[in-house]
Amino acid sequence: MNCASRSGRWWRPRLLPEVRLPLTVLATLVALTAGVAGGATRAVEERTRAEGGPGRVTLSALEGIERYDAAGSVRPLTTAALREAAALPGVEEVVADYPATLHAEREGTYDLGSHTLPAGGELPLVAGRLPGVLGARQVVLPAGAQGTDFRAVLGRTVPFGYTRATGAVSGTSEVVRLEVVALYDPAWQVDGVGGAYLAEGTAAELAAARAGKPVGEFRARDGAAGAVVAVGHGREVAEVIRALREAGFGASPVTDRVRQLPGVFGVADLGRWAGAGVLGLSAFVLGRVRAREGARSGVQELPLREAALTGLVAGGGGLVLGSGLSVALAGPLSGVLGLPIGLTGALPGAGWALAAVGLPVLGLGAGAWAYGLAGGAVRGGPGHRVGRTG
Repeated sequence: MNCASRSGRWWRPRLLPEVRLPLTVLATLVALTAGVAGGATRAVEERTRAEGGPGRVTLSALEGIERYDAAGSVRPLTTAALREAAALPGVEEVVADYPATLHAEREGTYDLGSHTLPAGGELPLVAGRLPGVLGARQVVLPAGAQGTDFRAVLGRTVPFGYTRATGAVSGTSEVVRLEVVALYDPAWQVDGVGGAYLAEGTAAELAAARAGKPVGEFRARDGAAGAVVAVGHGREVAEVIRALREAGFGASPVTDRVRQLPGVFGVADLGRWAGAGVLGLSAFVLGRVRAREGARSGVQELPLREAALTGLVAGGGGLVLGSGLSVALAGPLSGVLGLPIGLTGALPGAGWALAAVGLPVLGLGAGAWAYGLAGGAVRGGPGHRVGRTG
């Protein structure tokens, strides 16, 4: 579309490829890193809600009291240790996780990793309901996993197979009958694909059987793989963590997971801020340079409209490319993080999308305006400012 200039001549906008291409690359970087970092943060927030929210503390441990005796560092989550943690001021409840496996006994070919249902945990249910306290012979399953649709068994008591070790490298398959009380969305994969959730006692029984030990001995000597501590009030979390660490536990608030992400996500979080700064500064410098070159070429009027259009095209193109790359990486990065990043969650938020598009426009325009304000030369001699028509 043609436009009339202030001098009465027709003005045809140009996209200034020498300016547009580098800005498109930088805008792509901003959109990509914003999408990756934002998607990771949303995944962590989902995990935080799943584990009961910010009023929860996670405990990690070495496996086995012998390893603790040798290392002298993080305590194993044995029966005695968990009892000590539960007795600390401010602690309302401690729920230990004992991972094991449930496999198909009659129908299907699935192997579901089983875990203790977290304290105050929230699952995105699609059918059934969670009781106030999960019963000893109750289980919550995904709606479908590994080619098996579990909707047909909701409300029924189903036989599941599990392994009981009989030696260092041998074992037998046994059967436990569990009532399927609820089904959750299979896209929710906080504990891996297709996790089954059990009461703490049942989870401990399965884990002890896999280790080939009586459940009491297993809980007292091997301990849990992890635990969730429910704190009475959010303001007490810091004090509870301090007390747990002083007692030798590996304790951290659930909300700390953002800072514990693999390096690529920390880089992405830093990169979106650094990228935005570099994008804005580069656009400003390119706007000044382009205005100066235009003045030296005898351009009579400062091309602010060209700068704005070029910035808009560069930023828009970068936003589309960066968003597409972020969505494409959502699957692989979910595996690195160990938490699911949804496709829509991988898109940069509205603020970062606006930054990717707006910074090139504002930077180019500001750079060109600043050159004219400083008295840049145009056709007619060094004393003539850019934009004058006389």
